[in-house]
Amino acid sequence: MSELFWVQLLVVLVCIGVGGRYGGVGLGAAGGLGVCILTLLFGLQPASPPIAVLLIIIAVIACTSVLQGAGGLDFLVRVAEKMLRKKPSAITFLGPFICSLFVMFCGTAYVAFAVYPVVAEVAAEAKIRPERPMSMCVIAAGIAVIASPMSAATAGMIAALSMYDVSIIQILGVSIPAFIIGTLCGCLSVFKRGKELENDPEFQRRIAAGDYQSLHVEQKEVQAYKPTVGAKIGVLIFGIGVATVILFGSVKSLLPAWEVGGKMVPLATPALIQMVMLAAALFIIIFSKVPSDKFASGSVFRSGLIGVVGVFGISWMTGTFFDAYRPLFEELFKHMVESWPMLFGLILFCFSAVIFSPSATVAALMPLGAAMGIPPALLVAMYPATCGDFIVPGAGQIGCVAFDRTGTTRLGKYVINHSYLRPGFVMVISAVIAGYFISQIVF
Repeated sequence: MSELFWVQLLVVLVCIGVGGRYGGVGLGAAGGLGVCILTLLFGLQPASPPIAVLLIIIAVIACTSVLQGAGGLDFLVRVAEKMLRKKPSAITFLGPFICSLFVMFCGTAYVAFAVYPVVAEVAAEAKIRPERPMSMCVIAAGIAVIASPMSAATAGMIAALSMYDVSIIQILGVSIPAFIIGTLCGCLSVFKRGKELENDPEFQRRIAAGDYQSLHVEQKEVQAYKPTVGAKIGVLIFGIGVATVILFGSVKSLLPAWEVGGKMVPLATPALIQMVMLAAALFIIIFSKVPSDKFASGSVFRSGLIGVVGVFGISWMTGTFFDAYRPLFEELFKHMVESWPMLFGLILFCFSAVIFSPSATVAALMPLGAAMGIPPALLVAMYPATCGDFIVPGAGQIGCVAFDRTGTTRLGKYVINHSYLRPGFVMVISAVIAGYFISQIVF
């Protein structure tokens, strides 16, 4: 390896480190700086950004934002609250699965944020240590993107495995049951974690100091809420859109095809997702009567576009570097693929822990794994390993520490020794193991 290789690798790592510190737009901007340095200073040919993935993210964000403007997300949150309050004793298992359903339906972990405070209060009222369900809710919601047909990460998987003609139903056929098994294992790992709430020293201190008071007003608000017809219609249309993508994406014979180079080429799944989501957004606007000022004013639109910038910049930079040294990487990883290909999963996990984005990890590394000859079944099995962004606390982890007024959910003295580490590692490892065996059946 030449000295230039190590210098350029250092540039990539520094940009990832700097961008990861700021996240979102900062991550994308740091990736853009890396492309500038690699291209203008070292003369590397810039790679093509993952346009298909970016367009899918934009289309899904547009549809989800319109759904939020129609009141559909608020409606779903209220339904979740009712479910949680009906079975408070099962909050450690019920909470993570309900948060995950939000993410699987909408494709972004941000939508589960509205449910976290409810989980914290329901757990405290049921005398259950809130750290148990709260830690798993954040982890499950973050990893649920691998089980969502609407997520940017799944879009990246479809694009990365297009050379193998892998369908969305094959990916979900592995990722969904693997995710469910991983979630169950994660919930079991925290089921009896720590002291019971009434015996926790920090909770006792807050009670004695008068810093904690039970909130019962939440239940009255849930009962008083009346969803609008437009909100219900919006959720129905969005659900039909998701079902349409799964149906046409899995049954290739339903897709139109055109003759290209002497053979019939069907409509690509990324294009299918883009057009269906945009069409669903229009139907929601029309039938739910969404005001024009609500199209892009919600929190989902802002957070989604921040994610787009992050994926765009970082995947462009890593793609430029990997493309320049593709023969070298293929030779370097050749023996790894032949002897122990699961090591690639460790690379995925470490990369995602630094850049804080499963979708950016998929866009940057999964095409490399496919090019190195790793079987598609194994790449799909390692899909959960792209969710290592829980190592360093992000918005979800920090927010849930504040939501838990009992003080049981904590960030450690050394930052990374926090409440989310145990369920995070348990869930990722168990999901990858489950995915490996399930992929042998699906593929």
